[in-house]
Amino acid sequence: MKTYRIAVIPGDGIGKEVVPEGMRVLEAAARKFNIVFIWDEFPWSCEYRSKHGRMMPQDGLATIRHHDAIFFGACGFPGVPDHLSLWELLIPMRRHFDLYVNLRPVRLMPGIKSPLAGRNIGDVEFCDVREHTEGEYSSIGGRIFEGTARETVVQTATFTRHGVDRILKYAFELARKRPKKHLTSATKSNGITITMPYWDERVRATAESYPDVRWDQYHIDILT
Repeated sequence: MKTYRIAVIPGDGIGKEVVPEGMRVLEAAARKFNIVFIWDEFPWSCEYRSKHGRMMPQDGLATIRHHDAIFFGACGFPGVPDHLSLWELLIPMRRHFDLYVNLRPVRLMPGIKSPLAGRNIGDVEFCDVREHTEGEYSSIGGRIFEGTARETVVQTATFTRHGVDRILKYAFELARKRPKKHLTSATKSNGITITMPYWDERVRATAESYPDVRWDQYHIDILT
């Protein structure tokens, strides 16, 4: 019987509602597949910040580094600026553990009515893959002449070949395993004329290693 140690961080708001229910689902799966989960819960949140002045302890990342996974709910609550709650809790975990893949499966589930007219179970099923550590998450920039007429704010989106190529490889590998073997890349290279065309170039280069995967490219405006 295999055992997994999970760091549980419900966080704020809806996280406190959905994480316990998610744990119930995982426990049901554990019973079926003969595995064991050991849950270690941490109260890191905006409420924790109001008492301790920070979203998590200074040694928080070291505390959870040996867990097999992190089960995270949500962060953010009125009274704490969103950029503080995010950058003091979620972003440090992404960076420290190099969690570069944001994978979001999308499907119509049995027993749940969909707001999409004329769509049934099986009609909608895809995975959204997003890079999680670079771009605007690089945190390169700053503010000068604050509070004056010359106030200037700069935030730089940073793309590295290493970062772009590894997320594209993940996406192509995932597409290769799925029935349709189809990948769609979404950028805004018509308006963001340096980083987005670079992404498009790397998509074309990566696609050469996956001749069995059909791929196409759209502006994000069209897809949304």
